Amino acid sequence: MSHVRSIFQTILAIVFAFLVAAIFVLLHHSSPLEVYGALYQYGLGSWFSFSNTLNAAFPLILTGLSASIAFMSGVVNLGQHGQFLWGALVCAVLGVYLRLPSWLAVPLLAIIGGLAGAAWAGLAAFFKRRYRMDEFISTLMLNFLAEYMTLYLATYPFLDPKAYVPATRLIRREYFMTSVFDVNVAFFVALFMVLLCWWFAWKTWRGYEARMMGYNKLFATVGGCDVENDTTLVLLFSGFLSGLAGALLILNGTQHRFTKGIGANFGWDGVMIAIMANNGVFQTLFYALFIGFLKNGAVGMEFETSVPSEFVMFLQSIIVLTLVGTRSGLASLTDWLTAKRELGKLVK
Repeated sequence: MSHVRSIFQTILAIVFAFLVAAIFVLLHHSSPLEVYGALYQYGLGSWFSFSNTLNAAFPLILTGLSASIAFMSGVVNLGQHGQFLWGALVCAVLGVYLRLPSWLAVPLLAIIGGLAGAAWAGLAAFFKRRYRMDEFISTLMLNFLAEYMTLYLATYPFLDPKAYVPATRLIRREYFMTSVFDVNVAFFVALFMVLLCWWFAWKTWRGYEARMMGYNKLFATVGGCDVENDTTLVLLFSGFLSGLAGALLILNGTQHRFTKGIGANFGWDGVMIAIMANNGVFQTLFYALFIGFLKNGAVGMEFETSVPSEFVMFLQSIIVLTLVGTRSGLASLTDWLTAKRELGKLVK
């Protein structure tokens, strides 16, 4: 029943968002049918458009999983942006100087990028264990530190002298990841990580403990869970996923180097996707694909119509607000009906 309700909420939120957005399109003196038609055509209208949507979605899948796994465990990791940047920078720098066969170097660079993200998340875990600093604050603040540090490293020590903007050198050409039927290999890596996260959350003892922490940390502690170690493990795994997203964007993107502003919104979009998915693993995959469709279609929509691509951010905001609102409203209504029924039994 909960799955049916979740599907209903999703459909309701998307339909409501498109209806509300249509009003603003009309106020913009444009045709909603034309705007949404262009959005569909450039997002899903052909295999080329569809493959580009999948390619746009793979970083969102990974950062969304990063946030979902953390939130599901009661760990508020908001550091996806910083962890993403470190994964991208470390991969970009090592991709210039590493001298290994491509079959070995590519997976190694991806893993090292993930470990760089995990190490950055590990700082928040250290602050929590050593100084009892809330990870909500530490992960959030570490984003700003990561942004300035990576920008400095890309601007000075590892700057490409031929670049017109702060950027590292191109990684070695043999390390460029290939595509399968126009779909980046990174997308299939992201799908594998979806299955791995599901297996971790639902088929392992550590995953069970993590979910118990998310329900009630006191109950988890009384039940024998090592909450401190589990929190550290979740932060490291969450950071690894974000760092992996950054590394794969370097290996499988279009720039193949670290540049200023790379992945500007992937981290925060991941947090938003986790909220939309209510921390579900497969729900995260769905919403990441949906946001990837909006982002990819927005480029063509702006080209075909007079509506700017930022319009999709408005759509995303309405969907998030509607989903959160309907969940809270239905939960409150359910609690009220349950309380009324129980009170009726007591009166009788």
